Amino acid sequence: MPHKQSLSTKNRPGKYLVTGLTAITVALTLTLTGCGSGKTNMFRGDPSHTAVSSESGPTSFEKLDWKFSAPDKVYSSPTIADGTIYIGSNDKHLYAIDQKTGQMKWRYKTGGNIESTAATTNGIIYVGSWDKNLYAIKAENQALVWKQSTNGPISSSPIIVDDIIYFASEDGNLYASDAATGFRKWNFDAKAPIYSSPAVYGNFIFFGTLNGEMVAVNRNTGQEYWRFKTNGKIHSSPAVDENNVYFGSDDKRVYAVNIHTGQQAWVKKTAGPVLSSPAIYDDMIYIGSKDGYVYAYNVEDGIREWEYRTEGGVFAPVTVASDTIYVGSTDHHLYALTASRGKLRGKYKVDGKVYSAAAVSDNRVYFNSVNGSLFAVK
Repeated sequence: MPHKQSLSTKNRPGKYLVTGLTAITVALTLTLTGCGSGKTNMFRGDPSHTAVSSESGPTSFEKLDWKFSAPDKVYSSPTIADGTIYIGSNDKHLYAIDQKTGQMKWRYKTGGNIESTAATTNGIIYVGSWDKNLYAIKAENQALVWKQSTNGPISSSPIIVDDIIYFASEDGNLYASDAATGFRKWNFDAKAPIYSSPAVYGNFIFFGTLNGEMVAVNRNTGQEYWRFKTNGKIHSSPAVDENNVYFGSDDKRVYAVNIHTGQQAWVKKTAGPVLSSPAIYDDMIYIGSKDGYVYAYNVEDGIREWEYRTEGGVFAPVTVASDTIYVGSTDHHLYALTASRGKLRGKYKVDGKVYSAAAVSDNRVYFNSVNGSLFAVK
């Protein structure tokens, strides 16, 4: 997703409607059995940001179930929990949409744009806003459970591990708080704005900064392990396995960095800035670039296994389900590609550019265009 300054837009009045049009975009969040108590749902599906869904998704796009239209632009990705889809909008509202019908259940107003993707656990919805607050909202009655103030807009998406919520702000801090009470356990000052969303593996938590550093800290104490410097801003949200953390940089490169040493394992150059967030599946990572390509690299050595060219820049995060890669492009299409070879299975045209990630559930793919349209396609 592009940096905040390039995404800014004035709020516009509009209507909410459900219709059956053939247009689509991309948005990502997956459902998992969460860490800690209850069921947890979050950006990229799990704390390590593998972005792999265990649910079946469509391998071709044959029918539009419904379309929901928000009154302003949407950059956040959909989160699905208990039959409800949550998306944020630049009209400052968090929307709760019925997964079956596409009808709005409710909306909650904050004081700023919502580009952060929501996380949910134990009936509470967590989302950041450009009003500099992270909100904890009870899904049942939309009551505010707690909110935590920072000193900068929150575009980064929170993750929840062992009943602790981790989130970042453009004030340069990574925060760790009790998910139930909002009590702050610690904060880490990275000395630079944070747009990327954090990822966790073991006791490590990783995030990128807008001064081009990938940072690793201890998720229990907030103590720094290491920093790795690139030559461009990092908007990309990292994905991590037992060996490396993988991410893109505005310096047009895709990096793999050893999680223990902070040393580069491999690097690959593309022809454009890499703001897309990677997925990890079947010993490969999948990521898009502003050059219009989707790339598949071997996790061990970075060998390029395949590439697929779209007709626009690929800023959207990648989602994997049913051996299929789902990714949106600024050419107004959502693509379905075979994971093994990058062959086109289908593409779906929508009413605007696709910057967010796709969510897969109930043999459907849910995603949104930047114009504010949320689609359910099977």
